[in-house]
Formats: sequence, C-alpha cells, structure tokens
Amino acid sequence: MENTLQDSALVAKYIKGDEKSLEILINRHSQRVYSFIFSKVYDKDVTEDIFQDTFIKVIKTLKRGNYNEEGKFLPWVMRISHNLVIDYFRKNARMPKFEGSEDFNIFSVLGDPSLNAERQIIKDQVETDIKKLIEELPEDQKEVLYMRLYKDMSFKEIADQTNVSINTALGRMRYAIINLRKMVEKNNIVLTN
Repeated sequence: MENTLQDSALVAKYIKGDEKSLEILINRHSQRVYSFIFSKVYDKDVTEDIFQDTFIKVIKTLKRGNYNEEGKFLPWVMRISHNLVIDYFRKNARMPKFEGSEDFNIFSVLGDPSLNAERQIIKDQVETDIKKLIEELPEDQKEVLYMRLYKDMSFKEIADQTNVSINTALGRMRYAIINLRKMVEKNNIVLTN
C-alpha cells in the first residue's frame, strides 16, 4: 500500500515519525541518485560516500522541518547530490583556488569549450557565482563588464555606447575587476581556470 503513495505523502508520514516512509523514498529514488553521482565522479567509493552524504542531508533537513513540500522531492534530492559533487571536486584539488594574484583574469575563468562533465558542473557553478557578484557592482562598472564579457564589445564600442572616453571605460572595467577580486576573497569563492 505505502509503495503506491506519492513522494509528498511519504515525506509527510516520515516527518510525523514513520521511518518506513523514508526507506520507501530512498529505495524508490536510490538508483537514479546513485547513477547521477557516479556519472559525475566515475569512482564507486566516492559515489557511495556522496550518496550517503546526500541522504544524511535529506534526513537532517526533514527532521529540522526545513523542507518545503512542492511535490518536487526527487529534484530537491538531486540538487543536494549535485551540490555535494561540486563540493567534492572543490575539496580535492581538482579545482585550484584563486589566491588573489595580480594576474587574475576574469576572462580565463569563463569559456573553455572542451570541458568534461566534471569540469562542466564546476564551470556552471563558477559562472553562477560570478553573475551574482557582477550584480553587486556599481551600475557603471556592471554595464562595462557586461558589454565586454557578454557582448564581446571593444573598449571603443563601449565608450561610444556609454558616451564616455575610452580611458573612462577602461577605468570602469579595471575597478569592476578590482571589486570582483575583493568580493571573491571576502566570500571565499573558488574559481577555476
């Protein structure tokens, strides 16, 4: 009978103390979660560790009452496992940490077309992190950075479009990169080349 219940009903029963409901949920989704993790790390032992950590996190979140039921149990679990995979790659020196050197180049962080699955996950996370940081920049710096980074405009084109001198456009870009560097260091964000 319980095997036919929706995920949301099983989650609700587990939150009320029915341990068997969690076991059904784990059995129902374990193959998909395990396969997803293995497809990223290609190591059985690491996959098992991340798989266990995923469900430990699921249990802790459910027990704390921090889970918002939207009928999306599996996507939520997959997101947890995805984040743990990223954490694994970051912790295991496969993702060099940015140390704030003067030769930091934001353009080298983005745009490597020959990425394998592992590096693609990391690249997507880095791009998300950078976009969030860019949103925090002053408007004039953000504008120059977007034109240069995402529209591939020259500094002359940027200067013409924003009605400023080339030196002002270059200065705004320089300050944008300096500010990004400070935010990266302050927030301990890991970037990769």
